[in-house]
Amino acid sequence: MAVALVAVAWAAAPPPAAAKTLVHCAEGSPEGFDPGLFTLNTTLDVSEAIYDRLVTFRPGTVEVVPALAESWEISDDGLEYTFRLRPDVSFHTTDAFTPTRPLNADDVIFSFERQWQPDHPYFDYTGGLWPFFAGLSMGDILREVHKQDDATVVFVLNRPDAAFLSNLALTFASVLSKEYADALLSEGERGQISQAPVGTGPFRLESFHEEMSVQLVANSDHWNGAPAIDALAFAATPDSSVRIAKLVAGDCDTAAAPLPADIAAIPEGTAVRVLQRPGAMVAYMAYNTTQPPFDSADVRRALNMAVDKQAIIDAVFDGQAIPAISPIPPDFGPFDDTLQGQAHDPDAARTLLSEAGAGDLSLTLWALPVPRGFNPDSTGTAAMIQADLDTIGVKTEILDVDLRPFLEQTADPDRPGAVVLGWRSDNGDPDSFLSAPLGCDAVGISNRAQWCNSEFETLIRSGRGLTSPDARNAVYQQALAIFVEESPWLPIAHAMVSAAVSDQVDGFVLDPLGRYRFDTVDLVED
Repeated sequence: MAVALVAVAWAAAPPPAAAKTLVHCAEGSPEGFDPGLFTLNTTLDVSEAIYDRLVTFRPGTVEVVPALAESWEISDDGLEYTFRLRPDVSFHTTDAFTPTRPLNADDVIFSFERQWQPDHPYFDYTGGLWPFFAGLSMGDILREVHKQDDATVVFVLNRPDAAFLSNLALTFASVLSKEYADALLSEGERGQISQAPVGTGPFRLESFHEEMSVQLVANSDHWNGAPAIDALAFAATPDSSVRIAKLVAGDCDTAAAPLPADIAAIPEGTAVRVLQRPGAMVAYMAYNTTQPPFDSADVRRALNMAVDKQAIIDAVFDGQAIPAISPIPPDFGPFDDTLQGQAHDPDAARTLLSEAGAGDLSLTLWALPVPRGFNPDSTGTAAMIQADLDTIGVKTEILDVDLRPFLEQTADPDRPGAVVLGWRSDNGDPDSFLSAPLGCDAVGISNRAQWCNSEFETLIRSGRGLTSPDARNAVYQQALAIFVEESPWLPIAHAMVSAAVSDQVDGFVLDPLGRYRFDTVDLVED
């Protein structure tokens, strides 16, 4: 097991000659290759290529379909999920590892217990932080994972959870090789599991040049058939305008997350297509609802009425978004087009503020200092909100804070003012738009409004335990009505998910969750 040398060997080796190599201009470089440890988009996209999960999303949708599990059964009480594994699934063969057996239930159990059990030998190999597993409360949801036989694994839950299957389609639930992990452990090289990955996915890692590129090659033994392309390269290109320039020049075939201004700058006649659809995300301004006068729903509604959301969409999003009424975008289950929210009406805003006894009001405004898919310019958004609030006599101060302290300080329950931020759903389930950004358990963490409404909380908890989509939607629509009435946020916009691709790329499907998949993609001649 020459695992200690494998990362260096791969980094020095050139990519293999390949008839079809697709180059993806990504937003950055992956943090590592253990899908349970990291949250950056590029890391998740690379993990999507290297690993498989028990279930996956049908391309372009949030519909859960079979992957490593060819079928499953759910008990009547919703507490047991029994997965039947696909036979003869091969793990990758690499310079560091040659598998001696196909995938079995032990690999599935290992992949979850390492993120769950503090006494597991891999739990603390990088500090014991597993952000998705912890953030989705998987440790509270799971009671047990056991195997009936090599081809059958059973998940036993502590409580019904309607989002459980969708969560298993996320990259943190990727299945790793227990055989490989055991070999690394015996050699004292646990860390190599994230540096020299072994999965079952449609591509395997060939080389990694930190902060530059990742080279993957097609897995010809993939259970779903070999990809149409022979190799896949992720080129780290943090600047959106540079990604588009490289795409136009033919230096890459796909470009991640182009900003609206860069899309508009693509020359006419260029052999490039821009794909767009409403994304599973929302840009918002969250008040600290625990601090006067922002603990008053009347004050919050008045401020919301002062802001011209369409003007923000036109200027900041270059028109490539739709106004938001609630956290949930169109095309997602409980979206309710009967909800009205607060229309832009400065005169009514002044009147309501006066009636609420909130004259001579000032507001500290925090703005995310970096572009994100849910908002390409939160600082610019904050400036437009500042100008709108000034028209009704509300003075604002926009704080200039670097990213790390911004994230820490805006989560503090004692933080003053309001935060211009956003939220992206990981799994497309309606609960993911509500619990983490607005639930009581998330106060002081991801609930920037510090808002804990007992009636709203009862409804969203009830929704988690329902398996009927219609019943869930009805419950969540009641919760959304409370959200609109109480207005802990100013919901601003649902941005479009965008990708730019060369005309030579065939079969690329835009994902509503913002992931980039290449197992369905081919390169064709003009």
